[in-house]
Amino acid sequence: MALWRIRATVDDRPGYLSVLTASLALRGVNILTVQVHTTELGAVDDFLVDAPDRLTEADLRAAVERGRGRDCWVARSEARGLADQPTRVLGLAGRLVRDPDAAGETLRVLLGADAVTWRPTAAAPPGGVDDTTMLLADPAGGSYELRRREPTFTPAEYARAQALVELAATVARRDADRVTLVLPDTAEVPVRPATADDLPGVLELHAGCSDRSRRRRYLSGAQPAPARLRRLLEPARGLTLVAAAGGAEAPVVAMANLLGEGDEAEAALLVRDDWQRRGLGSALLRRLLGHADRAGYAAVLLHVQAENTPMLRAVRLLDRPTTVERDGAVVTVTVPLAPRPAVPPRQAGAVARSRRSS
Repeated sequence: MALWRIRATVDDRPGYLSVLTASLALRGVNILTVQVHTTELGAVDDFLVDAPDRLTEADLRAAVERGRGRDCWVARSEARGLADQPTRVLGLAGRLVRDPDAAGETLRVLLGADAVTWRPTAAAPPGGVDDTTMLLADPAGGSYELRRREPTFTPAEYARAQALVELAATVARRDADRVTLVLPDTAEVPVRPATADDLPGVLELHAGCSDRSRRRRYLSGAQPAPARLRRLLEPARGLTLVAAAGGAEAPVVAMANLLGEGDEAEAALLVRDDWQRRGLGSALLRRLLGHADRAGYAAVLLHVQAENTPMLRAVRLLDRPTTVERDGAVVTVTVPLAPRPAVPPRQAGAVARSRRSS
């Protein structure tokens, strides 16, 4: 027996798939796995089969055509093809989590592409697929071009590929926000994106802050309920950073929130009292604005109590243009963000070479 991959288009009508499978069964072909790709021209069925050694490619193609299949593609397969598609995709996703720069190679393996090229220019129109070429928008900027002589690409494969590209961009963004800050007093503070698992540490942070610090953060003395804090740790849009330092237990000593809404985002900080006035708040605020720049927000807003001079000083130290509006005891500071600059041609060429896979 030998392993083969067969791909064919079948009219999406009741009973047509069973006619095809019956035609293969008459030749002693055992279907091991099947995937169905819905297209405008019909259902594209992708089979992994075990066929008798005597059968040739022409024999399998003839069996498919007798079973009312068309646009048939047949190729020998290997034992690794026995892994089901969800398992393969999860494995490739795990590889991207470990190495987001391997997006090009991961796409090539996922789709069996002949060539994958990253370009610094955006895909226009933003992505798409035809028989032999696939264009994918890179959320981090630029685009991927995939080429495969056969079989032809399907919309389902495009959706899978775009999901992997978006995963790689998400992991890369998280890595960019994972740093160790060195404060002016030489203290080293690891900073990373928050997760739901940080809730106990964040609750301890709030308990260790004075009423004044909590009031400055939330414009009231009330401590948020755990359910609200959990939502703040993993916002639907934006980013939350936590800073942990001070021994093996690494307690959380600061939390920085960037919450997106529309084309603007709101920033806020909470720093434990014994870590205030050491430059930690200013450093976290710069990290939030850097993320907002990369995410493409038009502006970042901060709602600050007028008497909160440390926070207002941290804003001034950003050395960015700002607008200030006062409403009673609350000041709203707006920090406009510049559009993302175009990649210089020389740099773009270097990036393309470094990220190209084939």
